Amino acid sequence: MPLKLAIVGRPNVGKSTLFNRLVGKKLALVDDQPGVTRDRKMAEGRLATLPLLVIDTAGFDNVRDDSLEARMRAQTEAAIAEADVAVFLIDARVGVTPEDETFAMLLRKANMPVVLAANKAEGRQGEAGVMDAFSLGLGEPVGLSAEHGEGFAELYEAIRNVLGPEAFERALEEAEPNYGAGGGEDILEKLAHIDIDDETLSDDDLVAAIEAADVDMPDVEPETPRPIRLAIVGRPNAGKSTLINQLLQSERLLTGPEAGITRDSITIDWEWEGRQIRLVDTAGLRRKARVQEKLERMSTAETIRSLKYADVVALVMDAHEALEKQDLQIADLVLREGRALVLVMSKWDSVEDQDGAARHIRDLANRLVPNGGGAPVVFLSGLTGRHVDRLMPAVVKVYKDWTAKVKTGDLNRWLRHTVEHHPPPSVQGKRIKPRYMAQMKARPPTFVLIASRGDQMPEGYKRYLINGVREAFDMHGVPIRLFVRQGKNPYAGRIGPDGPPRYKRAKE
Repeated sequence: MPLKLAIVGRPNVGKSTLFNRLVGKKLALVDDQPGVTRDRKMAEGRLATLPLLVIDTAGFDNVRDDSLEARMRAQTEAAIAEADVAVFLIDARVGVTPEDETFAMLLRKANMPVVLAANKAEGRQGEAGVMDAFSLGLGEPVGLSAEHGEGFAELYEAIRNVLGPEAFERALEEAEPNYGAGGGEDILEKLAHIDIDDETLSDDDLVAAIEAADVDMPDVEPETPRPIRLAIVGRPNAGKSTLINQLLQSERLLTGPEAGITRDSITIDWEWEGRQIRLVDTAGLRRKARVQEKLERMSTAETIRSLKYADVVALVMDAHEALEKQDLQIADLVLREGRALVLVMSKWDSVEDQDGAARHIRDLANRLVPNGGGAPVVFLSGLTGRHVDRLMPAVVKVYKDWTAKVKTGDLNRWLRHTVEHHPPPSVQGKRIKPRYMAQMKARPPTFVLIASRGDQMPEGYKRYLINGVREAFDMHGVPIRLFVRQGKNPYAGRIGPDGPPRYKRAKE
């Protein structure tokens, strides 16, 4: 199990910069203004050979009222309580401040291993601040520069010393989960020997030949099932963080009446009915024209990045303002990125005519999100917890559809039946003949259709086939991709470079 390391300190001392350096990615937002980080953010990282679970925290403010700063302080205290070791960061160029002294007192009472580090210690300007840190009574300070990567060998040694030999050796042990190998072979190469223009080959013989080619995707269960990565997205103040707190049954995330509290994307590992879930809370997405400040642009980019790496996206909407233009743009982005979609109507307890409103919203979803293909709609209240238990079954269902593998024989029997009842339209008087279909990959389900004159198939008929696959194999709420390829020309390579030979009538 990696060592849980919490980075704590007052605002604007470089905690998020150190967090990004340890995890090896720019996961936490960094800006010159203080108070950028509000929630505690957790990610896997490494310090030399030491595997870590790094926790970034909000800047410590010595307040205990109902303000946002007080709620941020509670999040920092919770991070200290769950960590194995804390890195207490001060600004070496500013020196020790009264807020640092108050925080040092809190850490001494916590009775946990603490490493004192003076950040921004590069050059002569930071030397005085490093020496000043001795006055906090937390041992010898480590001078480092998170921005430039200096002093990390000393930080490694300091963590070793405060943990002790036995605890440090245990922290070095790590087990890598085996999620199984993914990917498939080239479907088209396996099917290249089948001549789709062979009129003597019946549909039954064609399906038999496809099944004999063994193009079905391997259905091997990994030793450790891959966690479902569930991103919670939506407009500001739609109730995303409140919903996650209700799912976790704890005040894990900062919430309140203020819009835009969440800035970073916060990843939380959770278990639901024996299945590992990786929850991702995101900042609210406003219309592009309204995003002016640099910090909000950074938050928006982080949300979109989290969406792209999700498996399932729960689009949370205020039930009183559901499926407005911004919601539809987010849903369209989710489906274009190939993610599975669940529509969530929050604050449902405040809706009066719930039956009528539910019918209206479902009709709107079917009409305005056609690419969603009947995405499930969940009506709930994150504040009271009503019907929250309906969310995860819907998420697991669309995840199974998103990872579904359709047998090639079943797919081609469906294709034969579909084409018999509704053949593709002729183009310029020439018939388009679909011959066989195979699944190339899952996540999302992707299919290839081989047809004579496939390059001329109208887009409308492609959509008809996609909707037919969705209905026939129960793949609602997931994007389905279909690539149409033209059959191999049986005369290719048999004609010379100057074209076919010309024959003249013999003279009488």
